[in-house]
Order: sequence, then structure tokens, then C-alpha cells
Amino acid sequence: MNKPNPSSAFAHVTDWVFDLDNTLYPPAARLFDQIEEKMRAFMVKELGVDRDEANHLRKHYWEVHGTTLSGLMKEHGIQPEQFLIDVHDITFDVLQPAPDLATLIKNLPGRSIVYTNGTKPYAEQVLKARGLDGIFDKVYGIEHANYLPKPQRAAFDIVFGLDRLSQQTAAMFEDEARNLEVPHDMGLRTVHVAPEPDHADYVDFHSDDLTDFLRQISR
Repeated sequence: MNKPNPSSAFAHVTDWVFDLDNTLYPPAARLFDQIEEKMRAFMVKELGVDRDEANHLRKHYWEVHGTTLSGLMKEHGIQPEQFLIDVHDITFDVLQPAPDLATLIKNLPGRSIVYTNGTKPYAEQVLKARGLDGIFDKVYGIEHANYLPKPQRAAFDIVFGLDRLSQQTAAMFEDEARNLEVPHDMGLRTVHVAPEPDHADYVDFHSDDLTDFLRQISR
């Protein structure tokens, strides 16, 4: 349930954690459509299945293992490096610069980081296309979590430990509500950024517009 005063609810926050895909750019950009197509092509080639089966497995592994990659690693012994190179070989011209968002993030008190289930090189390309490059203190990809994905607790433990994140004075913004359960349990303020709300008790706030929400808490 949303709190009545977002500004006061974030007054203690000095560490700001942002997911990347469909969080730092709007879902309408449909960037992930390209990645999903690359995943299907990879699975057809490496697993010898047809496109329909590849699509089924892609979704199934995401649901069960957290990411498609995690399922491929556990179920088929796929090594992550080539998969990640292949699926992130996409175009970024569907993304538009976001100067207002950049200014709001730069003006947040303390530190801001990106933590994505994608890779750091991929994240850096997205940030550049959005005009958000150079404003984050750190960018962490799945490689920094030893290829363990959100929402696994071990992934957060590794990345937050690596970052020396102050969990009791931190907030996380994420489009996948399930990825907020562990951060909430750790003491982070959680914000679900998505067109439709999720009413799980580990979601502190919901917003369908990250820029507008940051304006509210910056007042």
C-alpha cells in the first residue's frame, strides 16, 4: 500500500539502487523484445529445439530459476559468457535521452548504483542511450553476482556486500516486484516501477513513472 508522504518516507535514504531494464527506461521502448528474440535463437542453436519449445523454455526458466540464463546453466550446463554476449547484441536506437531523469538522479543525496540481471557492458550501452551515463557511482551486472540472478538472496548478498551498501539507509527501484522481496527483508525501502501495481507486502511504493516519483521524493 502506498504511503501518503513519499518525501518523508525517503528522507533517511543515502544509497539508491536502480534496476535497469524497464526501470531506467519505459517498457514502451520494448527493448527486451530484441533480447528475447536473441534468447530464442541461442536456444534453438544450442539446444536443438524449435522456436516454440525455445520460447516455452525461456519463460519456464525465468519463472523457476529467476532468469533464462540460470535455467540454461542448471538444466543444460550452458556457460554464461557467450549467451550474454549474444543476447545483448541488440540496437539501442529505440531509447530516448531522459535529461529530467538524469538531473533528478544526480541530485539524489548520497550514492546511486545500477544493479541489473544483464551485464555491465550492456547496462552501460543502455545508460549512454538514455543520457544517464556518468551519473551513477557503480554499475553492477549479473557477472558481479557470480551469475546468480535476482531474486536469489545470495545474489543480493554478493552485490550489496561488494558495494558495501548501507542497507538500512537504502532504497531500491525495480520493475519486477518479486525482485523486491529480499531487499525489503534486508531493510531497504522498495519501489515497484511498472504500469500496474503489485500489492505484495514487500512493495512499499508503486509508480508507473520513475521520473515523476523522483520528483515527489525530492520535494
